[in-house]
Amino acid sequence: MTIANLPAICACRPAWNKGRVVGQKRPLMPKHVWAIRVRLEIAENHRDLALFNLAIDSKLRGCDLVKLKVADIFASGQVKERASIMQSKTQRPVRFEITEGTRKSILRWMEEPLMVSSEYLWPGRFHERLHISTRQYARLVREWVKSIGLDPTFFGTHSMRRTKVAHIYRKTGNLRAVQLLLGHTKMDSTVRYLGVELEDALAISEAIEI
Repeated sequence: MTIANLPAICACRPAWNKGRVVGQKRPLMPKHVWAIRVRLEIAENHRDLALFNLAIDSKLRGCDLVKLKVADIFASGQVKERASIMQSKTQRPVRFEITEGTRKSILRWMEEPLMVSSEYLWPGRFHERLHISTRQYARLVREWVKSIGLDPTFFGTHSMRRTKVAHIYRKTGNLRAVQLLLGHTKMDSTVRYLGVELEDALAISEAIEI
C-alpha cells in the first residue's frame, strides 16, 4: 500500500490572541464612570460624553448603539425618559432608561452643527458612512479607559454594556431584572454574562432568611 506524500509541516502563524487578554471584559466601577465623565466634560467633548452616558444607560451591544437614530430616543422636542429598540442579534425588542444627566448631554450634543438634519444619533464624519462604526466605537472606549489610567486590554465595548447591570446585580442579586435589562432570552445567558459563580449564589442565599 502506497502512502501519498504529505506536505511538509510549516511553522504555524502566531495565534491571533497571543499576548492579548481574552475573555469577558471587566465592567467599570462607579468611580471610573465618574472619572471618565469629568474628563469628557472638561474637554467639552459633547459627542463622546453623550455616547458614553447612553452606552452606560442603555446597556446596548455596540452594533445596536452605533446605529441608534435620533427618532429612537427623541420626540416632541425632548429626549425620551425610556426608549425601546429591536436588537440586531436576537430580533427581540429591549427597553432602556435614559437618566436625566444622559438626557442633558444628548440635548447638548444635538445642538452641534454635525447633528443638523442628521438621521443617526452618532453620524459618521464621511459621506459614505451614515453612522460611526463598531470599530470606531471600540477605539473610543479604549481612549476613555486609558484617559483615567486603566489598562485598555481589560476593557472593551462590552464593559459599557456590563457596567450598570453588574452594579445592579451586586446591589440586589436580582438576576431576572438583569436578564430583562440586557434583553437575554435565557437566564443561562445572563448567568454566564455576569460571571455568576457558586460563591455568588451562596452569598445571596445566606442573606435571605425564611
